[in-house]
Amino acid sequence: MGNTRLQSIHVHPVKAFRALAPGRAVVEPWGLAGDRRWMLVDDRGKVVTQREQPRLALAAAELLPGGGIRLSAPGRTPLTVPVPQPAETVPVEIFRDKVEAVPARDDAAHAWCSAYLGARVRLVHLDEPATRRPVDPRYALPGETVSFADGYPLLLTTTASLDALNSLIAEGRHAAEGPLPMNRFRPNLVVSGTAAWAEDGWSRVTVGEVAFRVAKPSGRCVVTTTDQHSAERGKEPLHTLGRHRRIDGKLVFGQNLVPLGPGTIRVGDPVTIAE
Repeated sequence: MGNTRLQSIHVHPVKAFRALAPGRAVVEPWGLAGDRRWMLVDDRGKVVTQREQPRLALAAAELLPGGGIRLSAPGRTPLTVPVPQPAETVPVEIFRDKVEAVPARDDAAHAWCSAYLGARVRLVHLDEPATRRPVDPRYALPGETVSFADGYPLLLTTTASLDALNSLIAEGRHAAEGPLPMNRFRPNLVVSGTAAWAEDGWSRVTVGEVAFRVAKPSGRCVVTTTDQHSAERGKEPLHTLGRHRRIDGKLVFGQNLVPLGPGTIRVGDPVTIAE
């Protein structure tokens, strides 16, 4: 696997919004710098994602110096949202985790997001990622924390496994839906030059100068059936994953990573594997 390389990097400034694809990224203990430090919550403080609102796939957020964002979406005038200054936090819920977060200080941000979705939501920021949200203790080492990502600091996928999955889709009942692009899986790191499904056996990955621990396979949900360019839903890849990639009761594609140290990664970096 001497040709194994980092093919692309993906950063999601707002959870569930469209990804950015920078040529380089700083790795922090809780994930890539700027990744999923913002998210939407409903009136009860529960996270809102593409699971409930597929149209979030069409919304984008540009990262600004200092951690602020510039929101854009179809039919909406772009809006700049600064990082809220230290202020009172509010409790929010992201799946099973209860976390303290800081609401955007300008009501215009909440109104902008609510108007786009046609539902009342608030935009919140994770001010202290080093302390606010521990990684699932069943798969964590002491002190590991995570941003507003689903559960782990980074998600890695491989081009070979996507090719293999698309071949399986082409043989199945919903072949017309394929081939699927990698953005269905919303990864942070995409690696090329491996064998299909090789990542199932990895325990440690080094990308350029940065080492990562492989925590567990990534169980997939309905978001993967959402076309990230149209927000329309289909049956794939869950139908095919259910037939061919069911591991410990989960439909698996990709691996969750935890950084073992800080550093900077770049597209084209060599990737070395420990199995």
